[in-house]
Amino acid sequence: MTSRVRLLNQREWSSTGRYVLYWSQMNRRVVSNHALAFAVHLANRQNVPVLFYEGLTCTYLYASDRFHAFLMQGVAETARSLKELGIGYVFHLRRRRADPDDAFYRLAANACAVVTDDYPVFVAHSHNRRVPEKLAIPYYAVDASCIVPGTHFEKQEYAAYTIRPKIKRVLEEYLKPAPELRPTHEFRESIPKLHTEVSHENIGELIASCEIDHSVAPSTAFLGGRLAAEKRLNYFLEHNLRRYAKFNREPSAEATSGLSPYLHFGQISSLEIALAVRDYAEEHKLIADGLLEQLIVRRELAFNFARFSPSLDSLDALPNWARATLAKHDSDPRAYVYSRDQFEQAATHDALWNAAQTEVLTRGIIHGYYRMYWGKKIIEWSASHAEALATMIYLNDRYALDGRDPNTYTNILWCFGLHDRPWTERPIFGMIRYMTLDGMRRKTDVDAYIRSVTQTRLL
Repeated sequence: MTSRVRLLNQREWSSTGRYVLYWSQMNRRVVSNHALAFAVHLANRQNVPVLFYEGLTCTYLYASDRFHAFLMQGVAETARSLKELGIGYVFHLRRRRADPDDAFYRLAANACAVVTDDYPVFVAHSHNRRVPEKLAIPYYAVDASCIVPGTHFEKQEYAAYTIRPKIKRVLEEYLKPAPELRPTHEFRESIPKLHTEVSHENIGELIASCEIDHSVAPSTAFLGGRLAAEKRLNYFLEHNLRRYAKFNREPSAEATSGLSPYLHFGQISSLEIALAVRDYAEEHKLIADGLLEQLIVRRELAFNFARFSPSLDSLDALPNWARATLAKHDSDPRAYVYSRDQFEQAATHDALWNAAQTEVLTRGIIHGYYRMYWGKKIIEWSASHAEALATMIYLNDRYALDGRDPNTYTNILWCFGLHDRPWTERPIFGMIRYMTLDGMRRKTDVDAYIRSVTQTRLL
């Protein structure tokens, strides 16, 4: 456990604090949460209870009905689970920009110490850099997002082949269930007035009252919350794990897990998915290496990149060879050039690309294989490589349920050569890997996918 923990300031425990405060920023779950387990450990040692704080503000980048709904759909489940354990719970919804933005600090004022999520991007990364020094109590950040803690790696890895052996050497040490939560002191205080009660019936009303982007509707295919994540995992194990190796690159086969939104919002952990997949595969004599490669090696390569890269939204983050070849071909003529608005509206000449964009507009996700094609064509049809990168980040950040994530930024930059190798030189792309519609038609059932985008179902 200690290998996951970083103390981000040098403060003394408060002798008058009434609880340990767990600030759930990214890992919004009770089960399989090393950060919450560490908070319980500290609280038991100090003979105090734990208070679990989860906030949702109107000011995060591209705040919308889609993201608010996905998060709030899990709140009631979280409250019930914590109550059964004797852990206090505060969910605070900051609805308008004019509302006070001090809920965390008000709760921290009565805490012995703070424990939160160690996360390399988005709001948690920003908070963990600037908040600790404002507090008079210890501030701990715990990596509950990766199986092998990010701090295990001392530098940015070049590609999957460099990080894979390093992960394999220590994987058995970390591929174990997270500690059980056994708080010894029940939280008995009255719930602070800043708490917002959330139920299935009032989510729509709460969202409507928020000063956010109401033009981005909730996903037509994904419900948020822990129960929905567990349902998808169980469905994948029973119906798709045996099909995954053969059909994971065939979007119309729907053989993938669909768990990336739940991983991003921390409603399920990669550790518990990996353990469930491993155990189910062993029991049913299946081979799950491909799924575990994506879940562990590729995902943790992305977290490694996000942790060590000086920038996630710039071509400067690319390896030297990729930056050089793109610079050489940046002014090459393009057969088609689309504006950001045209991309956003799925208004290109390519029916497959339009379907992929429509999927992210409506469902909030694109199948991973077609997301590569989606990105490559934005490069091909943008006025410059820098404009293409900005367009991809904007569309993912605004619409994708698994956007604003180490995986997202890494996958986008992969389209420009990150974690890849040089290929045959060609216009616009230089030596960056190229993808074609004919290639997609040879390898996948494009027409079936295009038809499926118009058919959605909630799971």
